[in-house]
Amino acid sequence: MLNIALLSRWHPHASGYGREFAAHPECRVTVVWDELPERGAEWAKELGCDFEPDYEKVLARADVDAVCCTAPTNLHKDMFIKAARAGKHIFTEKVLAATKAEAEAVRDVVLETGIKFVISFPMRTNPNVLLAKQLLDDGLLGTPNYLRVRNAHSGISGGWLPEYFKDPVVCGGGAMMDLGAHPMYLSSFLLGKPARISSIYNRLYDTPIDDNCVSVIEFENKVIAVSETGFVTNSSPFSFELSGTEGTFIYGGPDGDSRLKSSKLGGDMAGCWFAPKLPKALPSAINQFVDAVLHGGEIIFDIDDAVALSELMEGAYRSYHENRTVSFSEL
Repeated sequence: MLNIALLSRWHPHASGYGREFAAHPECRVTVVWDELPERGAEWAKELGCDFEPDYEKVLARADVDAVCCTAPTNLHKDMFIKAARAGKHIFTEKVLAATKAEAEAVRDVVLETGIKFVISFPMRTNPNVLLAKQLLDDGLLGTPNYLRVRNAHSGISGGWLPEYFKDPVVCGGGAMMDLGAHPMYLSSFLLGKPARISSIYNRLYDTPIDDNCVSVIEFENKVIAVSETGFVTNSSPFSFELSGTEGTFIYGGPDGDSRLKSSKLGGDMAGCWFAPKLPKALPSAINQFVDAVLHGGEIIFDIDDAVALSELMEGAYRSYHENRTVSFSEL
């Protein structure tokens, strides 16, 4: 049995993670901590577990093996270093940190202590993404040269995003830092190391955060990736396009369909758009985490992936704030 401490109900995904851990047959939620005690006490009551306002006491508990962190981004570094030094395994919502240096500081302690670390990258479990990676590895798209991923919603324009989520200091940024993490980590997973980045973000609404965003990234392999996100778009479907010199793979849109066309294929599929057979989805990040801690299972979204995302985000926001193209060699 894996005993879990839930750390903060700040992030909109917190309640969902709490329910998933509570429902897992090999997990038990033993305690909740929150930087807002009233919110944390209410959450603990809902889950039927303890509430502890002192973070140090949470980490000292014998009935806490691991933590699930959905706390404000600007608290992550210190919280994770303390948790790792206390021997607690870490599951976290993205992003790990707003800067590469902070993320690397956490990585150093994670590697030093040997605790298990998993970051939630749910889109990397998607069969379409797994197929995209397979197509690249098998060369069916030829030499890759372009990736575009759009992931946006109406959190601000629809009025449902929490007010506290509009604080750029607490969050580390705005729409790109949160919702844009998905296009960013997909780009890193598929394309490797980034070389340079240019960002144009703006604010359609009178808030302190970016709410309408595009970053263009050149990777070391010369592929150009476009990462799009926003909190001000109604009914904007997820969109994914991966192209190379010999083919293109797309998925998303209103129906979530996937299509492939490749000059490398023969027979009935030669030169035609068709719906490809998709691989099996990966287990959820929480299931991966539990399996890794209890049974030595593989960690697919690890601390290095988390650091890579923080590096992309730091470059993206530096480009936005300084109104210039940023080389990742600067970070």
